[in-house]
Amino acid sequence: MFGISLQPYTCLLLLPAPESASVSAFATSVSSAQPSLFAESGGSSRSLPVLGDQKDIRYLGVTARSILNPPETTGMGFWSINPYVGCAFGCAYCYARAPHRYALERSLAADGLDSALAGDLAGLPAWLAFERRVMVKRNAADALRRALRSRAGRLRGLLAPPAGAGEAIVIGTATDPYQPAERRYRITRALLAVLADVPGLTVGIITKSPLVTRDIDVLRRLADRSRLTIHLSLITVDAALARRLEPRSPTPAARLRALARLREAGLDAGVYCMPVLPGITDGRPALADLVRQVARAGGTHVSACALRLPPAARERFFIVLRREFPELEQRYRSTWARGPMAHPRYREGLRRAIDALCRRYGVRAAGPGDFERTIGAGPAGTQMEPLESE
Repeated sequence: MFGISLQPYTCLLLLPAPESASVSAFATSVSSAQPSLFAESGGSSRSLPVLGDQKDIRYLGVTARSILNPPETTGMGFWSINPYVGCAFGCAYCYARAPHRYALERSLAADGLDSALAGDLAGLPAWLAFERRVMVKRNAADALRRALRSRAGRLRGLLAPPAGAGEAIVIGTATDPYQPAERRYRITRALLAVLADVPGLTVGIITKSPLVTRDIDVLRRLADRSRLTIHLSLITVDAALARRLEPRSPTPAARLRALARLREAGLDAGVYCMPVLPGITDGRPALADLVRQVARAGGTHVSACALRLPPAARERFFIVLRREFPELEQRYRSTWARGPMAHPRYREGLRRAIDALCRRYGVRAAGPGDFERTIGAGPAGTQMEPLESE
């Protein structure tokens, strides 16, 4: 996964929860202002409609002062955009939980909302608030349009000639841009429409949702004028195992079907197998099956990296680990006791294994080494048994 940075927010309000509907039911165009979706609530709290069977999720509208996080802020070699803060998918291994609570508290302090909402948030641990109280950046498209039009200072690096040679913009580095909220609020679609109007960009999208195929029309326009790569996040093709680790996420089969649809549309799309969980998803037959099915779907690439587990993510992860894989808990605690990264030997073994599997099935290995250098290596923990290369 990628690192994230905080942005200032103003104007917190409650938004109605997304309606349950099929992808085909949504319109193929969207206004950046989206007035029908973001009617002002007058600043008062109210009960929210439920999100299908996800009755415990509340969506909070915020106005972001900025939407583009520069490399100097993120500590990564690209710009990032996150349409939402928090993620209803709530995957056990997600590392991007800590800044969510900070962003919520800043918004509450700025807007002075009533004590009921403050009490609601105070009653949730930070790791749980991340997946149950999702912030929607309702003005994201307008903020992005203003930033790109200004082309001031650091932003010129996004448009460096020749086309596609500028710094990359990656959407979904911290939370999924096609999580359930996107079905109604369409923030990601509006952002893509803005990017499609600017030629010569380099854009990446990371998601585990088949909802990305709803926007194939906009994605094609973007790809016609810029360099676009879509990364479907998929850590296993075992549906039962996926349900234990990411129970609110789309099934592996649904993600592979989405990958095939994107490729049929002529889009550059592959898979991020991130994170690989030692002793859980790193078995050689399991990784081979994943790469084989990506190749069968026409995927252009596979990239993998081992679990990144900073302190803020450990509480949630170890709850799931203790329940589902208790025999591994002590080894995980020892391995990640002194830093967020797996041991370098494990990461190197994983790289070799993925490279070999990609060669076998004719898929490009996107280079977990390059990816891990982007986010930086943390202090090494106690060694877990590394994968053997073929």
